[in-house]
Amino acid sequence: MTVKRNISRSDILDISDYGKIRKENKQKLIAIKKDRRVAVGPFATFYFENYDTMWSQIHEMLYIERGGEDQIADELSAYNPLIPQGNELVATFMIEIDDPVRRDFTLRQLGHIEDKIYLSIGGEKCLAVPEQDVERTTEDGKTSAIHFLHFPLSDTMATAMKAPDAEVIISIEHPEYGHMARLNEATRSALATDL
Repeated sequence: MTVKRNISRSDILDISDYGKIRKENKQKLIAIKKDRRVAVGPFATFYFENYDTMWSQIHEMLYIERGGEDQIADELSAYNPLIPQGNELVATFMIEIDDPVRRDFTLRQLGHIEDKIYLSIGGEKCLAVPEQDVERTTEDGKTSAIHFLHFPLSDTMATAMKAPDAEVIISIEHPEYGHMARLNEATRSALATDL
């Protein structure tokens, strides 16, 4: 099976056609995302992206905002970079704290957290590479609640990722947030399909 790595204009449905399948697509996406979500510590979550998650995201943006043809190019430009391109995994990393006061305080403690995230497969580590679209930590040290991260895997790591029961660990090694999580087998298997 060929893995799709790019959403083109021809992949975009007419909004009325998307509206007809929207409910069904959301149900399908719940199942896909279930095995692509990894919680690390009390309030950090990684949502590993792929063609399906980005196709749905683009269509949801178009459906909600109704920007027409002009919006399509912008959405393709924004979301295509979040589709894995071979030996990499891509994740939306979110710091999820409901209380706005606590969230603001915490984000001010976690400056440059995006530079302290690693993926380890079979003992080999790779540092996450943040998207460079905008600076996600302000000059005063407050980080964003949302980051987009690429994990460029070596050939050895990519091969190991495809092995059943491979040990895959995602870790955050920030002085104010040191946590790690081992990916379960369902998640490892789902992410291996991105490679």
